[in-house]
This record gives sequence, structure tokens and C-alpha cells, in this order.
Amino acid sequence: MRGFWFSNCSDGIQEAVRYNTHMQATAFVVSFLGGLIPALFWLWFWLREDKARPEPKALIASAFLAGMAVVTLVLPLQKYALDQFTDTTLIFVWVVIEEVLKYSAALIVVLWHRAVDEPIDTIIYMITIALGFSALENALFIFSPMMDGHYVESILTGHFRFLGATLLHVLASGTVGAMMALAYYKSKFARIIWSTIGLCVAIVLHTLFNFFIMDANGETILTVFLFVWMGVIILFLVFEKVKLLERARRA
Repeated sequence: MRGFWFSNCSDGIQEAVRYNTHMQATAFVVSFLGGLIPALFWLWFWLREDKARPEPKALIASAFLAGMAVVTLVLPLQKYALDQFTDTTLIFVWVVIEEVLKYSAALIVVLWHRAVDEPIDTIIYMITIALGFSALENALFIFSPMMDGHYVESILTGHFRFLGATLLHVLASGTVGAMMALAYYKSKFARIIWSTIGLCVAIVLHTLFNFFIMDANGETILTVFLFVWMGVIILFLVFEKVKLLERARRA
């Protein structure tokens, strides 16, 4: 009788383990797709704006994957910062870590490549890096509540990050790319200065977003998102302006 009880108990434990493993795998896949698909949508949107001289698909893929890889570097650094700083200083340091590493990844992986042969390319690749970063970051944000069984919260998290945080990363990194594009034909020293200014602006924008979103309620969140969307519209206009300048130069 005891052997029968132990046998049933063992079977129950194994079944529970299999169930938990299955649930974890399902949550991981759903979360990953929840982060990836919106990022790919925005990537498709921006790449459409460069149809005249599209970038190599392999290089776009490399930039996107590099952005995802940045997340694995950001997390331990932000965890270390959590032990060193508090309050507003911590938020600022976290933003600096993210923006500097995204910019560094772009410099290391793609911006040196010969395919980056016109100003608009710097914006495209900075946005691609940002979307890769956003894809994995969003997946992690969705995964956590899903593992706790809070599926509605996961859906809302994915929705809000699609409309807010993802576009914030596009705006921040795209700003760096835009400054690099505007200085594309200037001297090396000038390009460094313009890129540094762009990085500083990106850090300020990202920090302000984080400050306001932390204490935001429903109405305030929409206001914060509105400013992000307005910023993206301005970025889009700069994008078009850079294309016009390049066409005029080639004429």
C-alpha cells in the first residue's frame, strides 16, 4: 500500500514538473513573440522610408540582433547600479547605461561598414538597434507577470510598451542617428561633436520619460505618450529632410 502511495506521489510530482516546464516554455514563446512582433512592425515601417536605396538585409538583421544582445549587457550593469545609487540618480544611471550601450553596439557592429554610404543610413541603423533592444526588453516585461498567471497584465504591458517604451527607444536612438546624419559630410571632429550632442539629447529625453511615467496615472500616461509620439513625428520629419538634402547633393 505504501509503495502504491509513493508511486502515485512520484507520478504526481513528475506530472507537475512537466506541466510547469510546459507553462514556462509557453510563457517564454508568447512573451518573446509579444516583444518581437511589434518591434518588427516598427522596423518594417521605417525601412519602407528607405526603399530607394535599401540596406542589406544581413546588416539590418545584425543590427537588430546586436540590439537584443545589448539587453544582456544592460541587465547586470543596471543590477550593479541598483546597489550603488538610489532614486533619481539611479534612474539617470540606468538610462545612461542603455543609451551608451545601444550607441556603442551600433558603432561596433554596423556604422563602420561600407554599406553605410549615405546620411539616412545612420538613422536606419540606430533605429534598428533600438528596436532589437526593445524587442527583448519588452519580452522580459511581458514574461514576468505571465509567469505569475497575470495574463491581462501581460497583455496591457505589451500594449503600453508598443505605444510608449518602444517608440521612446526609437526616438532616443533615432535622435542620435539624426545628429550623425546631419553631420555626415562634416569633418571627423564635427561628427564626433554632433554624435555626442545627439547622445546627450537621447539621454535627456529617455530620463524625462522615465521620471514622468513613474508617477503617472491614466490621464498623465496619455500625455507622456503624446509627447513621445510628437517627438517621433519630428524625427520622421528630420528623416525626410535628410533624404531631401541627400537627393539635392546627388543632383
